[in-house]
Amino acid sequence: MAQAQPLRIAYLCDQSPEDRHSYSGGNARLLATLRDHVGDVTVLGSGWHAAEPVRQAIEALPDSVTMRARWRAHLALGRVIARGVANDLRQGQYDVLFCAYSFHSLHRLRLPYPMVTAYTSDATPTAYKRSEVGAAFGSFLKVSRLIDPLILRAERQVFQASDLLFWPSEWLKSEADPLYGLDPAKSLVVPWGANIADPGRPDAPPLLGQGAPIYLLVLGRDWFAKGGPVAFDTMKALRALGHDARLTVIGCTPPEFHRNAHVTVHPHLDKAKPDERATLDACLKSAHFMVMASFESYGFAFCEASAHGLPSLCLKVGGVPVREGVNGHAIAAEGDSVAAFTSLITGYLQDPAAYFRLRATSRQEYETRLNWRAWGETVRARLVEARARLERG
Repeated sequence: MAQAQPLRIAYLCDQSPEDRHSYSGGNARLLATLRDHVGDVTVLGSGWHAAEPVRQAIEALPDSVTMRARWRAHLALGRVIARGVANDLRQGQYDVLFCAYSFHSLHRLRLPYPMVTAYTSDATPTAYKRSEVGAAFGSFLKVSRLIDPLILRAERQVFQASDLLFWPSEWLKSEADPLYGLDPAKSLVVPWGANIADPGRPDAPPLLGQGAPIYLLVLGRDWFAKGGPVAFDTMKALRALGHDARLTVIGCTPPEFHRNAHVTVHPHLDKAKPDERATLDACLKSAHFMVMASFESYGFAFCEASAHGLPSLCLKVGGVPVREGVNGHAIAAEGDSVAAFTSLITGYLQDPAAYFRLRATSRQEYETRLNWRAWGETVRARLVEARARLERG
């Protein structure tokens, strides 16, 4: 049933969604999608109200400390900060309070009037810490283990009290539901989209066949975290088999021992600059495989690859949006990743028709699932239903 007027949405996060770099660009995409497809959105301030001096003091610390200390302090000061958020909500009359990434922004919050509460994030602190992804990166503050039970209790309170939870991956839902005792009816999988505008359907896919160059791609800011060494060694393994494999790196600079004449590096490409965006698009269009043996809680780069019809080769870890044989291949983290990726690529060299089918289904995966329009339409429908239930009492 059509909604007579747009939903009035208050957007809450501990970082400004109007900063396009916040949360790897996801924060800005969520805000834009809510505005484009869901309703009228007002961004609530990300300050700490009466506790703002504490936040400013934490922001002055080194980044390695700030990243973890900020949200833990926010959680500890939840009662004070929540009073300020409630006052902000009183200034308007909202249908929905939509919180992104920062569950602690909802901790201790008492709504000043009835509204639907919704939440989305690609990870939660406890689910992340207990996962292979969290184990791979470790914890800087070892003392934090002492407060882990308190964090888990706060997560349970927030998520059980929320009306709708929009997880971008099946992995996170499967972790969150038993961990927090969630109602499956309100804990939903709705994939996020690419962190780029739709490039349109690819024209002619790059030729893949014996004797032609094989272009591999790595996209990310951290060479080692994104599995760059595996991509480099995969290129070398293919070349040892007599294939003209080449590697393009975007977003970081590999160390000298991971560079040679067959590696092209673009240390940084700004999507907001037309010429640099054109270079990024050209690299994505000309590549044969994105090779990313990374540990991800989601990974926008995989959505961007699918938008260009580019298959991804990755690890089956966390919430990577790669479905086996649909928009690439996700292999087990254990074992020889280089050998597995090399075998997959050589298999497609022997069957170019299968490769072109994989490119077609990769693009289809973007068109049907990994785009923000699809996310926005699904979220809007769920929020409208929840608001109607609230009004009926």
